[in-house]
Amino acid sequence: MKKILAVSLIFFSVALSIFALTSSSSKSALKGSKPSWASSSNYVKAADATTKLGFRVYLGWTNQSGAEALARSVSNPRSSSYRHYLTPAQFRQQFAPTANQVAQVQSWLTSQGFSLVYTPANNHYVSAQGTVAQAKAAFGTSFGMYKVKGLTLRSPAADVSIPSSLAGVVNAVVGLDQSYEFIHPNHVVDGKAPPSAGFRNSPPLSAFWAELLTGIPVPPYTPPPAPPGYAFPTGFTDVPLPSVPWSVKGHTPTQVKGAYSISGYTGTGQTVAIIDAYASPTILQDANQWSTNRGIPQFGTAGGGTFTQVVAPGTYNVKDNPAQGPTGWYGEETLDVESVHGMAPNAHVVYVGAPNNYQDLDAAMNHVVDNHLAQIVSNSYGFLGENLPPGYIKPLNDTFIQAAIEGIGIYFSSGDSGDETINLGFASTDWPASSPWVTAVGGTALGVSSGNTRVVETGWGTSSYACDKTTLVCTLQFWLYGAGGGESKIFAKPSYQTTYGGNLTGFTGRGVPDIAALADPNAGYLVGQTQTFPPTCNGPGGVSYDEYRIGGTSLSCPIIAGIMALSDQKAGFAHGFANPFFYANPSKFTDITSTNTAVARRNFNNGVDACSGTADRLRTFNDYSGSPTQHTGTGWDNVTGLGVPAGIP
Repeated sequence: MKKILAVSLIFFSVALSIFALTSSSSKSALKGSKPSWASSSNYVKAADATTKLGFRVYLGWTNQSGAEALARSVSNPRSSSYRHYLTPAQFRQQFAPTANQVAQVQSWLTSQGFSLVYTPANNHYVSAQGTVAQAKAAFGTSFGMYKVKGLTLRSPAADVSIPSSLAGVVNAVVGLDQSYEFIHPNHVVDGKAPPSAGFRNSPPLSAFWAELLTGIPVPPYTPPPAPPGYAFPTGFTDVPLPSVPWSVKGHTPTQVKGAYSISGYTGTGQTVAIIDAYASPTILQDANQWSTNRGIPQFGTAGGGTFTQVVAPGTYNVKDNPAQGPTGWYGEETLDVESVHGMAPNAHVVYVGAPNNYQDLDAAMNHVVDNHLAQIVSNSYGFLGENLPPGYIKPLNDTFIQAAIEGIGIYFSSGDSGDETINLGFASTDWPASSPWVTAVGGTALGVSSGNTRVVETGWGTSSYACDKTTLVCTLQFWLYGAGGGESKIFAKPSYQTTYGGNLTGFTGRGVPDIAALADPNAGYLVGQTQTFPPTCNGPGGVSYDEYRIGGTSLSCPIIAGIMALSDQKAGFAHGFANPFFYANPSKFTDITSTNTAVARRNFNNGVDACSGTADRLRTFNDYSGSPTQHTGTGWDNVTGLGVPAGIP
């Protein structure tokens, strides 16, 4: 799943009421619009006045409390309004900002010299472009460059101001600061893939990402002993030697469905949208080759559904906003598309790719929702933590409310860094997974038998041990990764969580995640992608299709999205925002409990083949030594939520 890093180590609790505007005679300040990392101690220099920037001025719903109440009632199985969804046109008529309000915002922006870019049909925002100099004059604050987490980023030096006449209309301006630099996919490459295809293209998060997680099991030798308190599982598929618990090459759709007792439906008539940045130029041919290899119908053939790529209008061209390279996002798209197609091969898949990984992901989400492009939306990205300017939170949360009213289920991966202590120095849930209007999907470590039944499944949390091939002694290196989860500091516990018992009684904030599925890359999912390989002793390298193992909550989220397409087909209606349904029916999920176990694996040192040698590793399951606030246990827990599907929900 892609993640967005909340970078300040000084966490502050942000109530959404922080958007209240403080007025002066002619200007009103948008409180909290300056990110906390833009401090005097991080200041480097003034921002270049000629730098171009693109931003969105967000307008709030005309009846916020009414919209929230309606979203709750249409999503609640106990309500008489359950599933009485509105169309986009009906939503706009009741809740969208007026044309006059939009015109006021547009008039002010053009008077300040900005170029207007786009306003969607729901009038949720007005996007514009200009220079830093124009932004300084219009928003009443200087702009500086600040050093944070190894990056030098632009930000306003103080909270931005808008005309007081717009104080009751505008609730956020997104894009003036560069907090969006910290967006990352929440996937972990853990198979036969070159270094260029994985996390190494992303800005470094912390030392535990230093090891590229690649390789396939290569026998033979007796595996090293497990750490104290752990036991090796038995019965994994694709084990090179029956008595050796090597990690698998990557699970297939048949194996995942077998483990979760999924059968009988294919997703016919259902539509799933996937939102990422960029778009892989080979995605359709890769997905079809992968489908053939898995024995499932290709897109565009009988029983294979359809595949469509969409670029949301009004997004900013990457040449004006250079950011992370698209390579890692190509792998994300590949994982998401092949995961959804593997679970629901006859569903329609709509891929919505922002042309960059900046603030355009929010525009892509608004486009999907306001045009009702799908009934299910899978999102495998997020911020590492919630410590963000409120302008990043309130507008997107409003889009999620519109989605619930229209019967659209929004799914977000919960993250790949546990409780974020390893990155932030304190525990935090991730945004947007912490929104009470989305389904947050956590992760498990799964072992499947040769008969496609569950052998072991526990929470995903992993430490890496380096193993000596001669002595068979393994030494702890570091805690590596695990499914995100915890208690939100900015959202109260929603009503659907207060009505469920289990372990949700011990906190007051929104609990993350809600449900879970396979995520651990040490078992992972086998995907196929065209990549550029470097030269090795086995050949000159070059471009070719290859299959490799991958994981993360970027895997569990689209798996759940695909399964929900089956659930909608089975029910004959869209479940929409499904959390109230899930919490009212916990028996539809298998509770995931604590099992201490481990697997052995052999990694390619060069990430491609054995030309540069191999390294042996032991990887633990259910290990939260680097994520101290998490655990897997009976009932709801902050790693796997209610659990994994027990058949089609």
